[in-house]
Amino acid sequence: MHDGLDPTTIIFALVALFVVWKLRSVLGTRVDVEKRPPGENGAGAPAAGRSAAQDGNIIRLPGAAVRMPSTPARGFEPYARSDKAKQGLTEIVAADRTFDLQRFVDGAKMAYDMVVSAFASGDRATLANLVSADVLGSFSSEIQKREAAGEIASTKLVGIDSVEVVDAGIKNKTAQVTLRLETKLINAVKDRSGAIVTGDPDLVVTTEELWTFARDVESRDPTWRLIATESEPNA
Repeated sequence: MHDGLDPTTIIFALVALFVVWKLRSVLGTRVDVEKRPPGENGAGAPAAGRSAAQDGNIIRLPGAAVRMPSTPARGFEPYARSDKAKQGLTEIVAADRTFDLQRFVDGAKMAYDMVVSAFASGDRATLANLVSADVLGSFSSEIQKREAAGEIASTKLVGIDSVEVVDAGIKNKTAQVTLRLETKLINAVKDRSGAIVTGDPDLVVTTEELWTFARDVESRDPTWRLIATESEPNA
């Protein structure tokens, strides 16, 4: 044996460098590689009858949506108890595999707080990002009436006691979910002099509201927007 590098080793090293250079010249950038889950068709092995090129490493394209595991019907509790709600949620999962009920409910809670606060403060810009055009029109009309009368509204969300899916489904490629939210709020409207017109800044009121959110399942926009509300204070 000779000291130093073996000629065969040098040749393989040069070949490896050429392959790396060629890949970089084609792709132009480094890519992330997503491997098949171990245990699927063997420990990472291709499916029978398909080539390694088909079932091998997958290059994740920039901006590609991350596929979330679908929510099984048995996992819709505790938010969906009726068969109607579960069936509707199953339809949504079938049309949008990224849908996750827990994440949706968490987002709906945040949206609820933002919407009621923005409506009270007259923040039309925030509302425009969270509600449909029809709902925005109704909210803007009420805000305009308050402004014309010189009234100032204030709303504080004390808490959301419960959330339940009462209806769900796909309508004209649009997913819709109706939630019943039991909440505690402090509402008050004052006139120019500071006198209370409606509500009570020291009174916590429990309300039960129906909020319907919708999203086009074929759109790349992941935003769910409020398309309808119903509200009535509990006795």
